[in-house]
Amino acid sequence: MNRALDHALSRRLGDDSGLSVADYELLVPLSEAADRRLRARDLGQLVQWEKSRLSKHVSRMEQRGLVSRQECSSDARGSFICLTETGWAAITAAAPDHVEAVRRYFVDLLDAGELRMFAEVSDRVVARAAEASGSRDPCD
Repeated sequence: MNRALDHALSRRLGDDSGLSVADYELLVPLSEAADRRLRARDLGQLVQWEKSRLSKHVSRMEQRGLVSRQECSSDARGSFICLTETGWAAITAAAPDHVEAVRRYFVDLLDAGELRMFAEVSDRVVARAAEASGSRDPCD
C-alpha cells in the first residue's frame, strides 16, 4: 500500500507541477517558516534527511531557482536555506492539487472511525520506531 500510494502521489505531483516528492518535502517547511528560511541543519532534522542528501538536493533545487543558500552571520559553519520567489510560486501552485490527490487516493476512502483507528495505529508505530532509534522524538 505504501509503495502504491507513494508512486501515485509522486507521479501526480510531477505531472501536475514538475516538482518531485523530495522537492515538495523541502519546500513545505520552508514555505511555513518565518522569513521563508531555515538553518540547513534544522531543515534536515525536520525532513529526517542526512546532511549529504540535503546538500545535494538543495544544490539541484538551487540550479532550478527554487531555493538559495545564505551564510549565517552568527555561525560560519552553518547556512540558511531560503525559499525564492520561484520556489514560493511552485509550492503555492502545487499544494492544492497535491492535497486533493492525498484526499482522493487515501483520506476519502476511509470513514471517520477508520481515520481515528489509522491515527491511533500510526501513533503506536511512530512511538515504536522512536524507541528503536533510541529517541523520544522520531524526527531526531
